[in-house]
Amino acid sequence: MSAPLRIREAVVVEGRYDKAALSGVVDTLILETAGFGVFRDGERLAFLRKLAAKRGLIVLTDPDGAGFVIRNYLKGAIPKGQVKHAYVPDVCGKERRKRAPGREGKLGVEGMPPDVLRQAILNAGATVLDGDGPVRPAGDLTPADLFALGLSGTPDAAARRAALLRRLDLPEHMGAKALLAALNALYTPEELDKLLRE
Repeated sequence: MSAPLRIREAVVVEGRYDKAALSGVVDTLILETAGFGVFRDGERLAFLRKLAAKRGLIVLTDPDGAGFVIRNYLKGAIPKGQVKHAYVPDVCGKERRKRAPGREGKLGVEGMPPDVLRQAILNAGATVLDGDGPVRPAGDLTPADLFALGLSGTPDAAARRAALLRRLDLPEHMGAKALLAALNALYTPEELDKLLRE
């Protein structure tokens, strides 16, 4: 199997099984829409917009009607130059974890072989980064840094995280791990240092 593609853009998928399937294919931030949940979640949409403006976004949804409803919603909600679209082919079948095929009888993102997912990302025009090793997002924070900043592992960490999430207009339900990914995706170390001092 090929090494994961190091790409600049974040990728948005429908759910956690899609995210798991894609995590071995790309080395970047992968986010979920929670299916149709993104329609009711203004915070999640605001976060996707912020990521799209900062580093670009690739939308990868299932090839069924529901996937296209989600894709079209995001297409209308995010400026055109900030979003790219990756498509998987129509393949009849069902995912291993399911008892029966979906309503349209097509495999979703989670059921696609890694090489198909890789090609879909490349065909979307992903910005492939050169070099070896994992992608270093804009920031350079580690879990130890969050602890040192009092944003995890301390009695008042949840309250401090909540205040920071409000300050940065990020979804209020982000845990420490999701916050770390978001901070690293959106801010350089210098930008983050300035924000934290404010």
